[in-house]
Amino acid sequence: MIELGALLLFGVALVAVVMAFAAILKLAFWAILLPFRLVFWLLGAILILPVLLFKLLIGGFSMLLAIPLALIGVVLAGLGIAFAFVLPAIPVILMVAAIYYLLRPASPGPLVRS
Repeated sequence: MIELGALLLFGVALVAVVMAFAAILKLAFWAILLPFRLVFWLLGAILILPVLLFKLLIGGFSMLLAIPLALIGVVLAGLGIAFAFVLPAIPVILMVAAIYYLLRPASPGPLVRS
């Protein structure tokens, strides 16, 4: 059983050594390749700037078209919701109007009593 614990400890130590070596190797590659990354980052930033400005211009013009269309869509949605609530109530409204028409007095009385 002690041998198994020793093998486990050896395996953990081996993994730790491999991880330390990998970290040192990663740090070395990062330091060596840093100037290339900076140059490519700067070159990419210079090349992408006109594309981003064009995207901003097209986005602004498309918003000039999209905002009125969105407002029209909101108005139409509001009308649709209003019709959805009013449409089922139409028979009740018509029955109330018919009852009022049948039960109202034929000739209105005088407004002022003398």
